[in-house]
Amino acid sequence: MKKSDSKIINLINSVNYQQDSVVSRTIIDEKVGTITIFAFGEKQGLSEHTAPFDAFIQILEGEAEIIISGEYFNLKQGEAIIMPANKPHSVKAIKSFKMILTMIKS
Repeated sequence: MKKSDSKIINLINSVNYQQDSVVSRTIIDEKVGTITIFAFGEKQGLSEHTAPFDAFIQILEGEAEIIISGEYFNLKQGEAIIMPANKPHSVKAIKSFKMILTMIKS
């Protein structure tokens, strides 16, 4: 989305679940950061990795297990967590879920 574009986005309906898949849609992709919406099918996830920037996850619906530096967090609709830069983390769907990932790069 360009900075000059303004429109209402239905966050939950902007990505759809696909069986055995993780689906994403980038809403903002700028030098200073990104906002991406994800839909995870049940038991799908992102394996452990690190990112050089802080990331903020907001759960829109469903239930997810987030592991940050070996610590387990169970998040449900309406909950959020910060994943600090350079800390190993992973994401897994306990139940199908949708989330917003906001990454701040500067």
